Amino acid sequence: MVPAALIVVAVLARTCLRRVKVEGTSMMPTLAHGDRLVVTRIGRPRVGDLVALSDPAEPTRLLVKRVVAVLPAGLEVRGDNQAASRDSRTFGVVAPSSVVGKAVYRYFPPARVGSLRQPGASSGTLVGDGSASEGHRSVAGA
Repeated sequence: MVPAALIVVAVLARTCLRRVKVEGTSMMPTLAHGDRLVVTRIGRPRVGDLVALSDPAEPTRLLVKRVVAVLPAGLEVRGDNQAASRDSRTFGVVAPSSVVGKAVYRYFPPARVGSLRQPGASSGTLVGDGSASEGHRSVAGA
């Protein structure tokens, strides 16, 4: 028999977590091409957080960017590598409803494993969408 707590954990992981793969350099040096991240839907974005959001120009594609301001109209986001990033400087403030979640943990490559909750974390573009139990999505730089 499966303990109830294990069932609760499995349901939360399936509904609250996603895995993504970074492609591109828009979030260097925080995130590098090939990094794999865990994105959670828990909590509200704050300044300094890395967030996964729908690309305003291509809604089926996700971007990972850093929140630089929380405004009444929405979030202002930027890539850490601003020379290689398409962000709020290009598409303006993003609606909170377009935020998929916060990137909180890098699980690959082994030499870069760890939390992304500290200041200085970066982003790339996320392509695809799935829960943590379904595999990961690719992320392209934008």
